[in-house]
Amino acid sequence: MMEVPLFLRGIFVVTGKNMRLYYTKPPVLMFGLLFPLFMFFAFFVGRHLDLTTFFPAFLAMMLFFTASSVGPLITPWEKREKTYERLLSYPVTQDSIILGDVAAGAIFGIGISLLVWIASVFFVPVAVTNPGLFVLAFILGTLSCAALGVLLASPASDSPPNVMIFSNLVRFPLIFISGIFVPLQQMQGWGLALAYCSPLTYLVDLFNAAMSGTSAFSPFVDCSVLIAVSAGFILAARVIQKRNMMKGM
Repeated sequence: MMEVPLFLRGIFVVTGKNMRLYYTKPPVLMFGLLFPLFMFFAFFVGRHLDLTTFFPAFLAMMLFFTASSVGPLITPWEKREKTYERLLSYPVTQDSIILGDVAAGAIFGIGISLLVWIASVFFVPVAVTNPGLFVLAFILGTLSCAALGVLLASPASDSPPNVMIFSNLVRFPLIFISGIFVPLQQMQGWGLALAYCSPLTYLVDLFNAAMSGTSAFSPFVDCSVLIAVSAGFILAARVIQKRNMMKGM
């Protein structure tokens, strides 16, 4: 009867530790906050694009980078500082550590993205036609992106720069095939096929459904895909990290 409260307490403790230690690290601030803003200025400012139309995609990109920037730093940093093994010696399980890392990334992503959205309301005439779906998009989006960040940190490495470089090699291509800069309606052939394989595509589509009422897929499909990929990323991270532990990492 005590295992469930202890398991949840382990998640809360790991999440709090990650929030205190890693939210202000330079790689998190650079790739989680500054980089998506630079991308926005590079692609939208001065090009006379309809910001109201592209704002859901920009919000999804901001959430994607912020939520997935914390996870790739935590595990390699703690392995380098030799605190990962000490953490495992405490009454927490590996599942608590993984879910705590996911929760820390999700909280960071949803906090920064909400601030950006609130600030943008004063400059961009955006509206939310479905508030419930908008909140659901934030929750599912942050969970899936944070889970991806934890998965990217799962390979056996104690070098944070190497893991951050690897994570960016995965994240950067995703933003170009996910309907952020080119709407799905304008894609065809291999570009459209690749877009279907990106979880970010369904987050962009869900934000479009919540803010403008138009989407390429039904909200049910978008939510189902985001839930499935979140679970898949977490399970994959669990398998990889357990395999590393069996090898003595």
